[in-house]
Amino acid sequence: MAVSRSPRVSVVIPVHNRAQYVGEAIESILRQTYSDFELLLIDDGSSDGTGEVLRSYADERVRLVRHERNLGIARTRNDGVRLARGDYVAFLDSDDIAYPMRLERQITFLDSHPDYAAVGAWVSWMDQSGRPMKRVKRRPASSREIAALRVLRSGVENTASMGRTTVLRDYPHNEAYDGAEDYELWARIAARHKLSNLQEVLVRRRVHGQQITKVKADGIRLENQAIHANQLARLDVAFTTKDLERHALLRGMQKRNFAPDRSYVEWANRWLLRLHEANHRTMTYPEPEFSGLLGKLWFRVCWHAQLNAGWTVWPQFVTPALLFYRAIRRTAVQVPLSPLM
Repeated sequence: MAVSRSPRVSVVIPVHNRAQYVGEAIESILRQTYSDFELLLIDDGSSDGTGEVLRSYADERVRLVRHERNLGIARTRNDGVRLARGDYVAFLDSDDIAYPMRLERQITFLDSHPDYAAVGAWVSWMDQSGRPMKRVKRRPASSREIAALRVLRSGVENTASMGRTTVLRDYPHNEAYDGAEDYELWARIAARHKLSNLQEVLVRRRVHGQQITKVKADGIRLENQAIHANQLARLDVAFTTKDLERHALLRGMQKRNFAPDRSYVEWANRWLLRLHEANHRTMTYPEPEFSGLLGKLWFRVCWHAQLNAGWTVWPQFVTPALLFYRAIRRTAVQVPLSPLM
């Protein structure tokens, strides 16, 4: 079926030196069950064979744009949003693949939920050769849980996201970021608009040595710290550089093989209670979802601390846990989001 003059959705794939993988990403979009789309392939100054791969696709739904020099992922995604003709923009990383029902599922959601700005999905993993791995990255469906989660991490996986074009133009990627730009973007949007995630795997992410998260790990760590600092400032919480470093460790302890020692447990006890008290005062994040998040983080800290401190850590667990539990049991205080324009 030929694409309409103004397609419903514009799929944006930014690509820089991914000749080995980008063909699979493109094919996964061309095989979608939903056909009313355009595919914007933006070559961000590639110096390998990426250009040849992109030019090999003669499908009328494909639009090819080339940057003469590498401008970075944030600028390239912004160019894609600017050039998009669809009502919606869907992002896909150039080394990932979309499941055939991805566009259909997400368009159906946004069509039936006009008060939502964007929707994501769960992401599974594959190795460098494309073999499936058991790992699945799950994100919450609740817009309020996503809004609470932004204190620590992005509630939406960018490679599995679809948003309203008008909203994404109002909220461009911050081009000062080069690795954590997706977290920074969705944190800003989640503070003002409703987001959701479909509770199914619709994208498969590839693990390989040239991933941005691996090549630019140190820079991403510093960018995440800057985002955390911004979120904590909104809570009106004083913090040190050491607090930021420890705050970052609250996410992904198992992945990082981090077993908290007694000093970290004592810090986490004080820190999470401070965040709870600050949110009670400022109502920056929705409740009781924020208290629920803090309770989960506190449980994880104590659970992983067993490797160092054994069962002696659990007496410390009780008082904060009861406080978070009581906050969760109270009637939720609605934190208003700005209306979707």
